This record gives sequence, C-alpha cells and structure tokens, in this order.
Amino acid sequence: MASKNDQSAIELLNGEAILHSQLFSFIRPMCLKWAVELGIADIIHNHGKPITIPELILALVQVPPAKASLVKRFMRFLAHNGIFEIHESLEEEHETYSLTPASKLLVNGSDHCLTPFVLWATDPVRINNYHHLGNWVCGEVPTLYETALGISLWEYLDKNPEYMSRFNEGMASDCQLLKLTLKDCSSVFEGLDTIVDVGGGNGTVAKIISQLFPKLKLVVFDLPQVVGNLSGTNNVSYVAGDMFVSIPQADAVVLKRILHDWTDEDCIKILKKCKNSISSKKGKVIIIEAIINENQEDKVMTETKLTTDIMMMTINGKERNEKEWKELFVAAGFKHYKIYQLHGLRSLIEVYP
Repeated sequence: MASKNDQSAIELLNGEAILHSQLFSFIRPMCLKWAVELGIADIIHNHGKPITIPELILALVQVPPAKASLVKRFMRFLAHNGIFEIHESLEEEHETYSLTPASKLLVNGSDHCLTPFVLWATDPVRINNYHHLGNWVCGEVPTLYETALGISLWEYLDKNPEYMSRFNEGMASDCQLLKLTLKDCSSVFEGLDTIVDVGGGNGTVAKIISQLFPKLKLVVFDLPQVVGNLSGTNNVSYVAGDMFVSIPQADAVVLKRILHDWTDEDCIKILKKCKNSISSKKGKVIIIEAIINENQEDKVMTETKLTTDIMMMTINGKERNEKEWKELFVAAGFKHYKIYQLHGLRSLIEVYP
C-alpha cells in the first residue's frame, strides 16, 4: 500500500502528463493541416484499399527521400487521434492505414468535404491571435482580433480579400453536412413559401434547403461586399443589406451559426429585426446552432462546444445553453420555441412570435 507521500508523488506525475497533453495539443491541428496539404485522405481514397507506408511514400512525390521516414510517425500520431485507422497483421510485413469517418470528410470532391474549413481553422492569422489572450483579457480593447491586429475580425476580413475568401470557403464547407440533418427535419419547412437566410454568405445553406425543398423561394441576405456580385437562380436570390437595420419579409428567417458571433445585446437586436420580418401567422425563426448541455453529452461533444465557446468569446460571441437561448428569445419578444437535436454538434430551434 502506497504511503501518502507516494500517493502525492503519483498524483503530481499524473498532473504533469495532463499539463504536457494540454501544452502540446496544438500539434494535433498542425498535423491535421499537414495531412490536408499533402492530400493524404485523397491518396488513401484513390488507392481503393488500406495503404502501407511504403505505398503512401511512393505517392507523396513532394516528400524528399531524406524525410520519407517521418511519414510513418505522422500517420501513427494521426491514427492515435482518430483521423486514420491502423490495421496490423502477422501475415503482412507492413501495417496498413485506412480512412475513418473523420478523414472521409477530408476527401476532396466529396459531398461533405471539410478541407477548406481545416485550412481556415489552422490559418496562421487565427492561431497567432491566441498569443495575445492575456493582454486582451486584462485590457480594455473589446476583442482579441483588435488586441492582436488593431482591427476587428469583420474589418480584417473586409481589408484582406484572401483571408475573406478562405473564411467564406471554410464556412461554406462547414455547411455541407446540413444535407445529412435537414432532410430529417422536413416538418420544420412544411407550410412555408418564402425563407430569408440571414448572413447566408455565398448561399450554400439556401441552396441545400432549395435542393431538399424545391418549392420554397429563398433569399440570401448578407452585406453588399459578400453578395453584391452573386447571381441567383429560379428559387434562390441574393439581397444586400444590414441585419441590424432591416430584414426582407418572409414566412421564416434562417439563422445558421449567426447568433453565436454576437453578444446577447446584439442577438436581441437581430432577433427583433427577424420578428419584424415574419408578419404572417405561420412565421417563425429557424436557428441552427450548438446548444451546450454538459450533463447529457459525451466528452468529445462537450469539449468541442466549450472550445468553440472560447473561440467565439474572442470576437464577443458565445455558445449558449438552453437557458441562455430562452432568455434571448423572451427578451426579443418571442412567445415559445421548440428544439430539435440534430446528429452531431448542432441543434435546430424553431422560435415563434
């Protein structure tokens, strides 16, 4: 039986392992970026079966021979983190690697490809900002972007077209998985004729809704610099404007991952503008966002949502639990709401005036 001193030493050593895990966790997304930039998932997908390291190295023509041995170590690390799967056999000389559900989302050209989102999320501009967390929290500057770069995220996007493009491509790719969830929510769209997608960017969400429910007329509503040069289709059109001023009239307003960008005060302003735009009896606001529920989720889901909350905090946004969502709805003058728990990270909330 260990003494109290021995137990204390064990606890401290275990604590060291936890700290090391946290300190070096930044390596995970960087290795993921490495895999995306080299097209590892594409190579395995095109190979048609699990691939050996020698076969993978042969396909990675951009890796010089002197560094070929590093590939196995990268792949071992990524497999440990659930990006790829290792298959070992006593009959085979080399272990093989196959795609997992996570890396299937990294195959370019697939319906649900998230490589643009990975490249945006690991952009040096975003990553470098976090070195300024201490100065930001202890200072008077409103957001982390303003502390690190001297201007807000939205101003930075406006002044840096390349970053704006990467941001929009990342957000658009993140929308693709909606196809897998909205088709199970057909009742939400029944009885509607017109929908405004507020902050709809290049129209990815509106196009997905249009494909699933072709009778609907959809308006993508965003800032002039976002939608000014975009062309519509028979049932998807683009309108420029400011959601803090007014929103086009429709049966329903869609807010897909918009409100988590903003403070409670700004969210209430946006929701009030939405309420003014849905004058018909069947009018409602359709919100697609994460809902934090630490007591009823697995660790990965909760950790992802809480991590995203820190990210949103740096631009004065936040992820919310149901109680916090309800407070916003009541403050904006809405009477009731209904939550649909979608598969994955997000929920759909119907909000009624």
